[in-house]
Amino acid sequence: MKLQQVDVVENISPQEFKEKYYFPEKPLVIKKLSADWAALQKWNWDYFIEKAGHHKVGVYNNVKSDAYTPINKADDYMLFGDYLREVKKGNLALRIFLFNILEHCPELTQDFTFPEHLMKGFVKGYPMLFVGGGGSITHMHFDIDLSHILHTQFVGRKRVLLFPFNEQHKLYRKPWEVLSLADFTNYYEKFNYNDFPATKLAQGYEIILEHGDTLFMPSGYWHHMEYLESGFALSLRALHPSLRVKIKGVWNLFGMRYVDTLMKKTAPHFWYNYKKRKIYQKAEAVLQHN
Repeated sequence: MKLQQVDVVENISPQEFKEKYYFPEKPLVIKKLSADWAALQKWNWDYFIEKAGHHKVGVYNNVKSDAYTPINKADDYMLFGDYLREVKKGNLALRIFLFNILEHCPELTQDFTFPEHLMKGFVKGYPMLFVGGGGSITHMHFDIDLSHILHTQFVGRKRVLLFPFNEQHKLYRKPWEVLSLADFTNYYEKFNYNDFPATKLAQGYEIILEHGDTLFMPSGYWHHMEYLESGFALSLRALHPSLRVKIKGVWNLFGMRYVDTLMKKTAPHFWYNYKKRKIYQKAEAVLQHN
């Protein structure tokens, strides 16, 4: 992998952000975008336990999905409060994602603001909370709806690996899915280049997010995240300004995902083998071209 550090700024003007990052679709970390948010001081484990601890949530382990697993299928369910109490104790290889906590606690919208001076099109009904125990992993994927993301880290540190969408075949993307076949766990120490040689050519970024950091993750960016410590983050989603990309996102959500789930249920072995063959054909074409 050919990696560089994500650019980091304390603050940035709207014009500079749009010229250098938004329109070129290049990731950026803004360290003080959330500096005025009440959430930066108020949001902690005990606060969320009090506010939403009685709600049941899906939790996800570190095992990569297989030929039988529908996308986003939870590995277990827990009360949010019970989960957070375990996370507080230390390392716990379970995570929660796409939890719309504001659906249950709408008053929390007063604790942050949508940075509309930087971009428009925020999906304000769906700010999502992502929580993970130390050691938990979000495996390499891109967001299915192709939204731009502002991902603000609160408690804990998190390592993030990023690639532009067009690196998909170097990353061994599974057809009809948003996932990579390769396992990037502890990629900075070792990676299985023998089985995934095209990944050597992939050009991307890495960063360690800390308390208060906001990552701008452009539409379609591949990302792999490892929780170095127990922590949580808030993602604010904004629709891509392009109608073509919006339509593609709708297709991914309601067309591509439906077909993949149906095939996994009706012909899992055929579907898995078909996709694996296509994955390696695409990767081999990349290797021959380079």
